Amino acid sequence: MKNKHLAQYNIIRLKDELDSPIIKEFKDFLAPVNLLAEESDGFIWRLKDESGTSATDLETPYEDKLIFVNMSVWKNYESLSEYTYKTVHSYFLKSRKKWSNEIEGHKAVMWYINKDHIPTIFEAKEKLDLLNKNGSSPIAFNMSEIYDEFGERYKK
Repeated sequence: MKNKHLAQYNIIRLKDELDSPIIKEFKDFLAPVNLLAEESDGFIWRLKDESGTSATDLETPYEDKLIFVNMSVWKNYESLSEYTYKTVHSYFLKSRKKWSNEIEGHKAVMWYINKDHIPTIFEAKEKLDLLNKNGSSPIAFNMSEIYDEFGERYKK
């Protein structure tokens, strides 16, 4: 029986502020893509600000105000992968260069949490920093070197 859920955190550095015409398509689809996540099999929780639709107004651990953060929790890797790569979300993943500038290092991290735990942005940044410093491990890993909740390499 699974005692853990999978947390994921990702960041992008936007080319301009959210009200910029350059970012319009990204901003316009935030709510529908977030709703799609919430309606997806295996979805548990996602980071939201007081608006309830996105996390655009939350305090983040970054001084750069153009860094946009996203975090969610899923029952397992399969659920997250299905949503990420096999829904309209994949268009935004493939098109991110339209709205964002390159960031050095990894931009996404995953890790397992106890079922009753809700991760914080600061915890997530620590996991991303750990991944960037040490590479993938059972404690913090990327989408190409996945681990299961027991610390074993995931077999796709």
